[in-house]
Amino acid sequence: MERFGLGKLPADLLATLLERYARPDASVLVGPGIGEDAAVIDMGERCLVAKTDPITFAADAIGWYAVHVNANDVVCCGARPRWFLATLLLPEHDTTADLVEAIFAQMDAACRELEITLCGGHTEITHGLQRPIVVGQMLGEVAHGAYLTGAGAREGDAIILTKGIALEGTALIAREKPARLAEVMDTPALERCAGFLRDPGISVVREARLALEAGEVHALHDPTEGGLATGLWELAEAAGLGMRVEVERIPVLPECRLMCRHLGLDPLGLIGSGSLLVAAAPADAAAIVARISAAGITATPIGRLLAAEEGRWLCDADGASRPLPRFARDEIARLYA
Repeated sequence: MERFGLGKLPADLLATLLERYARPDASVLVGPGIGEDAAVIDMGERCLVAKTDPITFAADAIGWYAVHVNANDVVCCGARPRWFLATLLLPEHDTTADLVEAIFAQMDAACRELEITLCGGHTEITHGLQRPIVVGQMLGEVAHGAYLTGAGAREGDAIILTKGIALEGTALIAREKPARLAEVMDTPALERCAGFLRDPGISVVREARLALEAGEVHALHDPTEGGLATGLWELAEAAGLGMRVEVERIPVLPECRLMCRHLGLDPLGLIGSGSLLVAAAPADAAAIVARISAAGITATPIGRLLAAEEGRWLCDADGASRPLPRFARDEIARLYA
């Protein structure tokens, strides 16, 4: 029997399991599916948006991280993140009061930044764990009929990408594997990369709100595990569309490019919280880019969504095209394997 490596389950297996076990419910307006960031539940005049995501790779600032990553997926549904719950699984032999309080303080700081209430959860010291794990659940709300889904993207939509790719992966590698980078990056450079979690930051809440205010947005998606390539594939898959993405327009941070070259990783497949994909009406794309850019956040049109039969392509400056790459697991998982 096949054994899977670190990271997400294969998409085809997950799709099969969801088809087999996810029961329909009339009040669930958006249920589980490939490319869908959160569930949307009908509560009358308003909808409840629910998301859960664990933080497993990051040890430093894990509580702060969990809040922002879950808030990102709620805002990608067009909703306002409001309430956060957390399950803290703590290491069997290394848990101290100081460690637990540090994680709580991190969650509190992130909740205050986004005006979110920590409203519940669970804590335990867990057999066999060597490092903390935080499983977050974020709840938000949105007016009925105003929510977004991954399936909402339309043929012809412009694809806009914010910030540079693999901010999260770049910061995690700098924090977790500095010795592997000592030959090519000095301490100040590593510290700068480690700071990418906060500047330019892994939160996409602000740019998502700006995009929604500036023009007609049909879908929002934040590339996380599997990087930009997986995020693009999920966006197209949810809507049943093809796409054409211009490689030279994808902003790759120089630090990310350097460390990926040194470690033999592909930036396109490196975990990428902090970037936001916006599928927008072509007529409004320029206004959306201008609005986000005016707030000091980089925004770049990188491609267009196509009819499904046209395929999903990365296009080089010389006109050559190749299929959008697929990553069986996130590139960062190779460092932990």
